[in-house]
Formats: sequence, C-alpha cells, structure tokens
Amino acid sequence: MALQILLNFSLAFLWMFLSDHFTANGFLIGFLLGALSLVIMRRFFTGRLYLERVWSVMKLTLLFLKELILANIAVLKVVLKPKLDMQPAFFKYETALTKEWELTLLSSLITLTPGTVVVHISDDNKYLYIHAIDSADVDDTIASIRDSFEKAILEVSRL
Repeated sequence: MALQILLNFSLAFLWMFLSDHFTANGFLIGFLLGALSLVIMRRFFTGRLYLERVWSVMKLTLLFLKELILANIAVLKVVLKPKLDMQPAFFKYETALTKEWELTLLSSLITLTPGTVVVHISDDNKYLYIHAIDSADVDDTIASIRDSFEKAILEVSRL
C-alpha cells in the first residue's frame, strides 16, 4: 500500500513538472491522473488498492456521523419525555475483531455515540461489556452494532 501511495505522489509530481504547472491545481490534476493509472494497473499489485481503503475510511466516518446524529436525537427524546420510561441495560457483545486497534476503534465509536459506553473489554479481547441508556431489545442493539460499526471496521482493515 505504501508503494502505491508513493507511486501516486511520484506521478503527480512528474505530471506537475512535465506540464509546467507548479501550482496546487497542477499537482491535483497529476494526483487524479496518477490515481486513474493505479486503477488501470491494479492487476500488477499484490494487495488491494489504497484508494479502496481510503473510500472505506470515508464511509466509516460518514456512518459514525450518521449514528452520532441519530443517537443524539434518541437521547434527546428520552431526556425530554415527561415520564422516564427508559430501559437501561448492560450486555456482553461478542466481537469478530482481533487486532487491538480495531477493538479500540470499535470501543471508541460506541462510547462516543451518546447513550452507550463500553465498560470493559475481556482479557481475551473477544467480548465488550456495554451499557446502553435505553435498550428495549438487547439483541437488536447487538445486531445494530455488528451491522454498522463492526462491519465498517472490518471493511477498512481486512477487505
């Protein structure tokens, strides 16, 4: 992946110098043309293109922003109700993530989302213990985390 990034920057600088446009626009055009040439030559690389990982990171960021907004609205609804009928829950979440940075990212995304907090990670790194401020169905909450954050982190790190 580092080779691909270096190649893309080299092509961008080469384009900038050959076209005699020593500006940011000249570099940007060269970078885009370099990215296009990497896509064309992707069969010569052993791993996946770094552009796919960049796209996955962008999707993860947008997913987090969406979940952040939805969770804020849900917590606001719980707080503004005249009668507190929330159902707080502690539950154990089994994760398929194995690397420490993946677990840290998942824990951070869950904790940064209002209404949920990761309380503990098991010693074998297979389980997260989570507290949710309002969880009517724990299985739905687990499925929501697995289908959103964990799936997106796996896409960034492994696919």
